[in-house]
Amino acid sequence: MSQNLLEISDFCVSYGAVQAVHQVSLSIAEGEIVAVIGPNGAGKSTLLCAIMGLLPASGQLRLDGLAMRRIQVEAMVAHGVALVPEKRELFGEMSVHDNLLLGGFSPWRRGQRDQAQRMQEVFAIFPRLQERRNQLAATLSGGERQMLAIGRALMARPRLLMLDEPSLGLAPLIVREVLQVVASLRQLGVAVLLVEQNARAALQVADRAYVLEMGALALSGQAQALLHDQRIIDTYLGMGRPATPSAPAPAG
Repeated sequence: MSQNLLEISDFCVSYGAVQAVHQVSLSIAEGEIVAVIGPNGAGKSTLLCAIMGLLPASGQLRLDGLAMRRIQVEAMVAHGVALVPEKRELFGEMSVHDNLLLGGFSPWRRGQRDQAQRMQEVFAIFPRLQERRNQLAATLSGGERQMLAIGRALMARPRLLMLDEPSLGLAPLIVREVLQVVASLRQLGVAVLLVEQNARAALQVADRAYVLEMGALALSGQAQALLHDQRIIDTYLGMGRPATPSAPAPAG
């Protein structure tokens, strides 16, 4: 595995007097998929927002080994980090095509004029978006909206893609389809930090995983090992049922 693309150390995030994330340390290498799993309210989404600079945090964050003195959204985007939030934040009254173009605005502002090529690459990953390129985002199904949110983020050519609960509200077959695409991103050299309440789905596509409970790290390790760890099975995968090795094969 390559050197670490992102490292955070002793990360803490508070809402007023309430500390939501306590001294969390994690890392992700180039082209690696790392999952953060845990129960609802464990601080997973808060952690992603703080890494992106949307929430103030204490602790240290390094990108490519360089310490970021101030974590700001603009700086993270400039360093190739993209976040797909839980609510997807699409522009419903705009077409699929125009939502994707907006995703490529930051590189365009920096002088990169390859948005048309990049859009074709996104359509190759999500053929359904090409079929609906002129359709308003508000009229898409839940799965299509999630595909559009990921595609819009990919328009910026990120090195690190952070996904917040991509399976939320989706039918199991659509979850599988979306996560197959997530798994395929490692072939493009894109690192993925995946926050998921669906522990089984996350562990089936990830290389490594961290378990967050009450804002603190409770466990970490190789995803396949955690998938068969009795503590994880009992707590997250359902009352002692063995985890089946049914991970979706990466597309590509």
